[in-house]
Amino acid sequence: MWTKILIALGIIVGVLVLLFIALAWYLNPDPQRVLQFMKNNPDRSAFLLVENDSIIARHEADKAIPLASTVKIVVAVEYAEQAAAGLLNPDEPVALSALETFYVPKTDGGAHEAWLETLGDKIQNDAVPLREVVRGMIRHSSNANTEWLMAKLGLDRINTRTDSLGLKQHTPLYYIVSALFVGKEAFPDLKGKALTKAWKQMDMETYISHTQAIHEKLLSDPAYKTVLGDLNVGVQKAWTDKLPAASANDYVSIAQRMNRKSFPPAVQTLLDEVMETMMENSKNAAKFQHAGMKGGSTMSLLTRAMYATDKQGLSIEMMYFLHPLSAMEMIRLQSSMSDFEQAVLTDAAFRAQMKEQLGIH
Repeated sequence: MWTKILIALGIIVGVLVLLFIALAWYLNPDPQRVLQFMKNNPDRSAFLLVENDSIIARHEADKAIPLASTVKIVVAVEYAEQAAAGLLNPDEPVALSALETFYVPKTDGGAHEAWLETLGDKIQNDAVPLREVVRGMIRHSSNANTEWLMAKLGLDRINTRTDSLGLKQHTPLYYIVSALFVGKEAFPDLKGKALTKAWKQMDMETYISHTQAIHEKLLSDPAYKTVLGDLNVGVQKAWTDKLPAASANDYVSIAQRMNRKSFPPAVQTLLDEVMETMMENSKNAAKFQHAGMKGGSTMSLLTRAMYATDKQGLSIEMMYFLHPLSAMEMIRLQSSMSDFEQAVLTDAAFRAQMKEQLGIH
């Protein structure tokens, strides 16, 4: 009897080990995974890769696609422009409670809490300098910081900035945390497929109007955010599709300006402080003169804008979108994005492979 039990346990352990090995292989980081997805799924990818002002790979580069958190780059540019113009002080203290107003637990992947944990003695009297709020928006992707900054800087000014930057396909920015409550606000009696359908069919002018009203409710009623409403899979996809959108062309053009340090000096200094936190890593500092990136994701979308100039003066800029994605595709691609981006920025042979396999369309 005991022999049979031990044999059965051995078989179970063996199967579990094999499953673990298979899963590890399946999720093992591999820069080729992202490249091959782009190659095999042209209808679900858009990208632009530029090396020393020459286009290496391009596909659907003028198509407006939801940006997710990559849109926060534009908010950072507006912050730098206003601070350089003396309209605000980067060292102005910002109460953490003011940011907490727009923090909705379990909706940002723990980004806001992760940022708070890094602040240490930068917190003084329950407040942090404005510049740290912006760094938290970019480095940790805090949505609460983003919504607060949008209000601080002014949505009208931010949207005007997209025009002055020459971003031809950019759609308007709006309060992204408040947008989570549009279903609750506009369709309180709908759930499931009916709610998803109503969400999809709402025109953007009405949608943005709701986000503005919800933003004011979050400010005036702390209890409002405690009930989020139905955010089923269909609703989350509809929410993704209505996010601010732009093209790869648009964000590569911003990346090029950052990479070439072509913003006015005072603006550039402030931008470098928030956009180039990856240079605080000694390995990156050893490879690059400067480098920066910002990505975004939802349950069905991955985006990334990136730039770098290496020690030899080679400049690289890239923007890519992967959308729509299944849950398993999200997991596999996310596990390889960092390796893919490092290969793009540091490996000439890999960029040559991208040119050969992806081409210029």
